[in-house]
Amino acid sequence: MVVSGRQTGRPTLEEVAARAGVGRGTVSRVINGSPRVSEQAKAAVDRAVAELGYVPNRAARALAGSRTDAVALVIPETEARLFAEPYFLDIIRGVSAELADADKQLLLTLIRSDKERQRFEQYLAAQRVDGVLLVSVHADDPLPDQVRALGLPAVLNGRRSEAEPVAYVDSDNVGAGRSAVAHLAGRGRRRIATVTGPLDMYVARCRLDGYRQGLAEAGLASDAALVATGDFTEEGGRRAMRELLARTPDLDAVFAASDVMAAGARGVLREAGRRVPEDVALVGVDDSAVARHMDPPLTSVRQPIEEMGRTMARLLLREIGIASEEQPRRVLPTELVVRDSS
Repeated sequence: MVVSGRQTGRPTLEEVAARAGVGRGTVSRVINGSPRVSEQAKAAVDRAVAELGYVPNRAARALAGSRTDAVALVIPETEARLFAEPYFLDIIRGVSAELADADKQLLLTLIRSDKERQRFEQYLAAQRVDGVLLVSVHADDPLPDQVRALGLPAVLNGRRSEAEPVAYVDSDNVGAGRSAVAHLAGRGRRRIATVTGPLDMYVARCRLDGYRQGLAEAGLASDAALVATGDFTEEGGRRAMRELLARTPDLDAVFAASDVMAAGARGVLREAGRRVPEDVALVGVDDSAVARHMDPPLTSVRQPIEEMGRTMARLLLREIGIASEEQPRRVLPTELVVRDSS
């Protein structure tokens, strides 16, 4: 049976959007009480909801006086990388501790393919979580914007660009590169190379910018032959270090944009007969357990990873409680921890 050109049964979000003449995301924002909607659009959606008799799941829960009390933490990586990199585990530890204090359930989600991304978007559209935390986002990642379009609060770990529109918690990545190079130059190193992260990630570009600023401040020329791109994995660090040694065998220091890549670089230097720090000084970023357990122990730029996770969760909980027009942003300081590798 058809009524007014529509199949009978429960109306869908898409039908409300079509009746109101707006996008699906606008309907979601209106239903979830987001202030990021014009009065005209809100009125159109309210009329369409009334005409169609649409009752969203989230509204039904609100009438019952409860939320889902669940928050999704999304990491677009494989299980192997998740458990191999201390960074992710420290973020999870911080987020988990903060959410436990607030009696919220943490749903850890790994996204490894477009199919899994689409399935997760459908899960979010069903309003099964109160908010989303996203880690390790790349420049072209559409998921943060899609989450916001559904009217859900979201907080990123890091940024996709300098003009990031979504709430985020980051660390001073430019300062990390500058302090690493200043330290190496202060120890008399003059051929300072770097192993970057993937350059489609803002964090990697910032650390590279800091490296270049550090060279300029030390009166050292920037040389493209001293820059090799990694991917924040140990094997990526190994590949980049081999590339650097082949191009510039006279290098005397390396700034790796993560401790894990520094560990890979350390292995290649040892295979090449280069002593650390006598022949090549080495500095990483994160100040993770990897840095403390390397031989020799690794000088590293500490970023407060667990505190970043806690801060992300606190910002998200605040957004869940009180929606605001202004997207909160936090940039936490970094600190150089000197050990025997430099």
